[in-house]
Amino acid sequence: MAVNYEDQTILFDFVVKQGNGVKGLIDSGMSCVPQPFVQPPSERIATLNGQTCEAAQPIDLSQLDGPHHKEVAKQIVEAAETLGFFQVVNHGVSIELLELLKTSAHEFFAQPPEKKATYLKEVSPSKLVKYGTSFVPEKEKAIEWKDYVSMLYTNDHEALQHWPQPCREVALAFLKSSMQMVKRVVEVLMEDVGVRLEEERMNSLMGTKMVNMNYYPTCPSPELTIGVGRHSDMGMLTVLLQDGIGGLYVRLDNGDWAEIPPLNGALVINVGDTLQILSNGKYKSAEHRVRTTNIGSRVSVPIFTAPNPSEKIGPLPQVVKRDGVARYKELLFQDYMNNFFSQPHDGKKSLDFARAD
Repeated sequence: MAVNYEDQTILFDFVVKQGNGVKGLIDSGMSCVPQPFVQPPSERIATLNGQTCEAAQPIDLSQLDGPHHKEVAKQIVEAAETLGFFQVVNHGVSIELLELLKTSAHEFFAQPPEKKATYLKEVSPSKLVKYGTSFVPEKEKAIEWKDYVSMLYTNDHEALQHWPQPCREVALAFLKSSMQMVKRVVEVLMEDVGVRLEEERMNSLMGTKMVNMNYYPTCPSPELTIGVGRHSDMGMLTVLLQDGIGGLYVRLDNGDWAEIPPLNGALVINVGDTLQILSNGKYKSAEHRVRTTNIGSRVSVPIFTAPNPSEKIGPLPQVVKRDGVARYKELLFQDYMNNFFSQPHDGKKSLDFARAD
């Protein structure tokens, strides 16, 4: 199909509204980046002389249940306090499943555009599944170079009934086999601030669970585009499977950006805004972004864990007592979520919504 790359309205309709996605652009024979995808110079990612951060050294979670518990717990706490990102191995998710996830992500996005477009927000047969391009393309100065499908979890039956056929079983297996690890990590982080969450409260704080599959098509000019703009995640913890191509960058305390390199068999965990709020700022939600590449199409598969929309979030009383001040106000998570999704990616600006007056 011939696409008019110069007419921005036609281009937007083709990519976003009709559901052809960025992949559809590439498949149409496009050889240079259209203007709506060209980022302002301040948002572009320079890869020359790029740094690799300390998250390159994975944490062995199997050691949490042995004589090295204190040492491993300390590694997790220090990573959450500083970078907000760490990689884990021996996490309880099979390597075979991780490989299947990457394969099924490629299978989903290899489908004809009209098949993927059935899951566009406006027409999706299920409120649990949404397919699209970029984050808030209608409001962004430049569109992100990413197609995605998101799958909200309610229960196993609905997931197997409504999630897309090419990936439903492996995505559900990934979610279920990861949740014990996620809860274990949260327990370690809470323990360090003197808090033991009751099971009901723990489940409420991670009652919203979503698996995304992200697809970053090969880009002819990676230096002009971004896969995902600067942002932090809104929830408790995010678990991410990277493929071997790489491209995930985290902002360091000094303002520089460093890549979290893909490690075979490892999963990446990062702190979300909710955990920063609960810990009164002790744990840092990580500002991160994703670059594009011209060496191949990249996939990643994150699991987002977040509170139930009806859950109130705010600094935990025990932490406020220790700190002597509440740095964030108590608010309904639904309100935080609505604010988060109403704006384009802009670093950690979403956290301002929760700051104490």
